[in-house]
Amino acid sequence: MTIKVTIWNEGRHEQHDEAVQKIYPDRMDGAIAKGIESPDFEIRRTTMDEPEQGMPDSLLNDTDVLLWWGHVAHEEISDSLVDRIQQRVLKGMGIVFLHSGHHSKLFRRLMGTNANLSWRELPEGDLERVWVINPSHPIAEGLPPYFEVEASEMYGEPFDIPTPDELIFISWYSGGEVFRSGCTFQRGRGRIFYFSPGHETYPVYHNPHVLKVISNGIHWANQKHTSGRILENWHRKEPLHEKTAPKA
Repeated sequence: MTIKVTIWNEGRHEQHDEAVQKIYPDRMDGAIAKGIESPDFEIRRTTMDEPEQGMPDSLLNDTDVLLWWGHVAHEEISDSLVDRIQQRVLKGMGIVFLHSGHHSKLFRRLMGTNANLSWRELPEGDLERVWVINPSHPIAEGLPPYFEVEASEMYGEPFDIPTPDELIFISWYSGGEVFRSGCTFQRGRGRIFYFSPGHETYPVYHNPHVLKVISNGIHWANQKHTSGRILENWHRKEPLHEKTAPKA
């Protein structure tokens, strides 16, 4: 069964940064969409400058897995949109947060923390070695024991998140820093995957291993078997009728 994937990209860097435009002439969401293209996926792309910040109910309610990339405009996202997406996750929609999406209103809402971390950005980028520490996990399927991102932004511990349900990747950088770069969480019926590689000024989303992780993450986060009919009862406010014993 086809998975309906929506790639939400803030889209601001591609408008104003020539270096980003050269690396991603079709925006980052375009590079990701091309890199994960598969008969398994029906991919839609959107940005925050589109109507309703790119996520009208008609699209949100038709999404099985949402990919989220944001960076410089987190605070511009309306609280009402965060509310609507949070409710969809609780009801079973999968969501994959990429790179600086860790500081989005939505991720912090779902985590219940500030999601702060250490970071360092070098002009030429930093070597990132992504170690697969849970090779039996579906998100790690088809990956080598480790892979490298030659130019990346360093994300380091401490990372202010709850203890992940599953830790799949740990990244090491040339400065000796380490980071929990691939984590999963469950909120309500929804599956959440956070994956950190993906800084806008480096061609991270052209790396085949990075794209493989994202594709695997979509498959894992998909919860299409969840019954919408059952979930309707989650909105019930009045008490359910109690059965009483028949009169003698």
